Amino acid sequence: MASEEELFANIEALLAEEPQLPPPAERARLREAAGITQARLAQALKSTTQTVKNWENGRSEPKPPRLEAYKRLLEGWAAKYPAHASPVPAPAPSPAAEPQPVPKTFSAPSAPAPQEAAPPPALAAAPAAPAAPERPVRPAGTSRRPAAKKAAAPALDPRFPHGPLAVLDGDGSAYGVDGIVLDCPATTIPELVEWTLRESGLGAAKLNRHGKDSDPLIALTATAAVKLGLPERLEGHEERRSLRLPEDHPVVKQVTKAKWQLTQRGFGPWARIYRKAQGSQRQCVQLAVLSWDALDERSWPGVAEMEPADIARVLGVYAQRVITPRGSTAVSGLELMTALRPPTKAVQDPETGNWVSGYNPGSLGTEPMDPAPPEATTEHPVVVGSGWKGGFLNEEAYQWARSVELLSDEECLLPYAIGLDLNTAFLAASARLVVGLSGPDHFNTPKFNPKIPGSWLVDLSHIELDPRLPSPFTPDGTRPTGPAWYQTHTVAYAQELGHDVHPIEAYLRRETGAYLDPWHDRLKTAYVDTLADLGVTKDLDDQQFLAAMERHKQTDPALAAVLAAIKATVKGGVGKLRERPQGRKYKDGDRWPALERPTWRPDIRAAVISKARVNMHRKLNNMAKMTGLYPLAVLSDCVVYPSPGASPLDFLPYAASGKPQPGGFRLGPTPGLAKLEGVQEMAWAVDLMEKGLNPARHIKGGDAVLDEGE
Repeated sequence: MASEEELFANIEALLAEEPQLPPPAERARLREAAGITQARLAQALKSTTQTVKNWENGRSEPKPPRLEAYKRLLEGWAAKYPAHASPVPAPAPSPAAEPQPVPKTFSAPSAPAPQEAAPPPALAAAPAAPAAPERPVRPAGTSRRPAAKKAAAPALDPRFPHGPLAVLDGDGSAYGVDGIVLDCPATTIPELVEWTLRESGLGAAKLNRHGKDSDPLIALTATAAVKLGLPERLEGHEERRSLRLPEDHPVVKQVTKAKWQLTQRGFGPWARIYRKAQGSQRQCVQLAVLSWDALDERSWPGVAEMEPADIARVLGVYAQRVITPRGSTAVSGLELMTALRPPTKAVQDPETGNWVSGYNPGSLGTEPMDPAPPEATTEHPVVVGSGWKGGFLNEEAYQWARSVELLSDEECLLPYAIGLDLNTAFLAASARLVVGLSGPDHFNTPKFNPKIPGSWLVDLSHIELDPRLPSPFTPDGTRPTGPAWYQTHTVAYAQELGHDVHPIEAYLRRETGAYLDPWHDRLKTAYVDTLADLGVTKDLDDQQFLAAMERHKQTDPALAAVLAAIKATVKGGVGKLRERPQGRKYKDGDRWPALERPTWRPDIRAAVISKARVNMHRKLNNMAKMTGLYPLAVLSDCVVYPSPGASPLDFLPYAASGKPQPGGFRLGPTPGLAKLEGVQEMAWAVDLMEKGLNPARHIKGGDAVLDEGE
C-alpha cells in the first residue's frame, strides 16, 4: 500500500506539470468565437502575430509565462463559447490534421536513438469541446509542423527535409523555414554540431551538378549563445568583424577535445566547425552568432532585432533564392560564384578508366592566379617584388559633380533636383560579360580588339567631350592627362564614340568566358522575385511603379531586408574580387590570405565596374541628345538631374505613344532600370555644389556633412 505522503507527492508532481491546452484547431475556434484577432491576442500576450499563428496551426507551443496566461484565457473562452453552441460545430480533428512527430532524418551512429513516444490517438468527434489531450513528447530533431501542412510547403530535397538553416533560441527551439520549429537538446557547441549533422535534417542541395551541397547554418540568438557557453558579446579594441574567441576559451577547447576543427578564421561571428569528409559526406556546420553582429545592419537592416522565427524567414528566403549564408553578404556573393561555377568536375582518366577530379571548363580553376602588374594593388607582391612603376588600372565607379560655372541660368531656375538610382548596376553590367579565365600575357603595341578582355595602356587625353558630362574614362569624370591603363570596355567605348585608339602596351588573356552569367541570372531572379513579392511587378506603368516603390519597404519588412541583402551581395561580391590586406601587422609585399583564392581576380572586378561606368555614360549621353538635360552629379549608380517638376516623369523622355524612349534612363524593377532615389529643391543642390560636395551622395536624405571624403 502506498503511503499518504507518497500519494501527495505524486499529486504535487502532477500539479507541477505544464498546463494542458486544447488542440490547435480548438484554440483558433475559441479565439474566433470571442471575436478577437490574432494580432490583438499577440499584443495582449506581448508576443507576435506569427507566434499566435504557430500556436493555432500546431507549429509550436507556448512556453511559460505565456503558457499559463494563454491556458487561463482559453478556459474562460471555453466556458463562454462551448463547441455545441456554435451554429456550425467545429469538426473533430482528424489524424492527418493533428500535429504528428516527424521521424528523424538521421540517427546518431555512436549512440542508440532516443525512444520516440507514440503519436496520440485521434480524438473522437463530439458535440462538446473536447478535453485537452496529453501533449505528445517531441523527440530531439522532430518537427512541430502539422503533417497536413507539409504538402503545401515548397518541395525540399529529401535529404534535407527541414530546409537549409535554423535560428536557435535559448529555450532549445530551432526555428526553420516555412514556420517549422525543431527541438534541439544541445547544451554545448559540440553537441549542437552533432545534432545538426545527425538529427536536424538541415542542409541544402548543390546549385550545380559538379558542386557541393551547402552546409547547414545555425544562427544563435544571444540567449542561445550564453546557454552554449559563449559570451553574449565579443569585446575588444579591434574592428568587430575581426574579433575572435581566444584559443584558450572553454568553448574552443570543447570543440578541439571533441575532435572538431575550426577554420583559420577561428571562432568569430561566423564560425565553421568541421571534420574531414567521410567519403562523399561532408561534416561541416556554419554558425552565425547574432549578438556578435553576424548580420551587419547595413546589409540586413532590422533583422538582428527580429523574433527568431522572423530571422529564420529572412535567412531562409535568402538561402532559397541566393545561397545559404556563409559569412557577410560579400562572402556569400563570392561563394555564390564558386557554387554556380565549381572549379572541378569528375572526369575519366583515359589510361586507367578511373574517375578523377578535373578542370571544369568555364570556371576559374583551383589555383590562385597572379594579376598583371597594372591590375594589381600597390602592396601586391608582383608590384613590390618587381619595382613596377608603370601605373595601375583605375576602373572605379563615378564620383563626379559638375562645376557650378557650367550651370546655366535656366538650370538654376528649375525648382527641383531629382536623383535616379540604377537597380543593381553592377549586376546588370555582369550580364554576358566576357572575362579572362587564364593568366595574362604581355604584348607591345597590340592592335585593339574589343572582344579580348584585358588591360590596355592607351592615350585617350585627346578626346574632346562635352564638359557638362563626366568623362567616361575616369572615375572623377575629369579628362585624362596622358597615357593610362584601361580595361577593355573603356577603350571599346572610346571607339564607339568615334575615336581612334592605338594601345602602347597590353596584358591580355587568351582563354575567355562569361564566368559571371549564372551568378547574374540567379541574383537577377532573386531580386526581381523579391521585389514582386513586395508589390513591385513588371506589369506596372511608371506612375504605378513609383507608387509601389514608395511603399514597398512597409509592405513586408522581412522581405525588404532580403532585398537589401541581395543588393549587398552584388556589390560585396564584386568588391571581394579585389580584397585588400587587413590588419596593422601587414607589410607591403607580403601575401595575404585572399590571394590564395582563385576568385581573387581584380581584372574581373575592373571589367564589371568599367562596363557599369560606360553604361552610365551612354545613358547620360543619350539623355542629353533626347532631352537637352545634363546631370548635376553622379555617384556610382545614382545620378541627379535638374527637373521642372517633383517627379521623374517630368523630365524622362517618352515617345508620343507614352512609352519610354530607349537609350535613356527608364523606370522599372529589373537590373539596369531606374528608380527614384530622392527629390530636393534645386537651390539645395546648387548650394552643395558650391561647397564642393556631391548632391548625389545626399539626395536621398537631404542632409549633407563635410567629412565624407569629398
